[in-house]
This record gives sequence, structure tokens and C-alpha cells, in this order.
Amino acid sequence: MSEVKPQQAQINIELDEATAEGIYSNLAIINHSASEFVLDFVCIMPGTPKARVKSRIVLTPQHAKRLLKAIGENIHRYESANGEIKDTEQPPIPLNFGPTGQA
Repeated sequence: MSEVKPQQAQINIELDEATAEGIYSNLAIINHSASEFVLDFVCIMPGTPKARVKSRIVLTPQHAKRLLKAIGENIHRYESANGEIKDTEQPPIPLNFGPTGQA
């Protein structure tokens, strides 16, 4: 007798143009409470006095742990194909981009 495997439900995910472009971030700030993790993605640019949160993601602790695992697996695959990602020293905040240029 052959086993009948249950079919997994498929989820259709839509991606609009604005979201598909993505948002650049060079700083992530992570906070948590007993019930959720909050990931704030920030872009710090030279010559600007303050930075703004560009995107905020709120996750349950279970989803945060799944995200950690998924990122770890993807970093492993990336490094297997491209070599080790070198971890540099943590830059001081605010980031120093050097002198601003003139046009």
C-alpha cells in the first residue's frame, strides 16, 4: 500500500512595487517585552543631525526565534558559497562618515 501524504496549504503572498524596492538600513535596534520583540531598522546618513526609523517589525517571541534560525541558516549557506563574512568592530554611534564633500 502506498502512503497518502497530506498536501500542504499554499499561501499566496502579494508584493507591491513600493515594498519590492526594499528599504536600506545600516542600523538595527532590538527591544523586547515578555510578549513581543520589536525590531527597528534605521538609516544613518552623513551630514544629517538625526536618523529616523525606516521600518518597524513586531514579532512574537516564537516568531523571533524562528527568524533567528532562518537568518542563521541563510548566513551558513551564504558563507558556504561566498566565504566567511568578516565581522568588524562595532562602530561608535553616531557613525562618523568623515568630512562632508561639496559639489
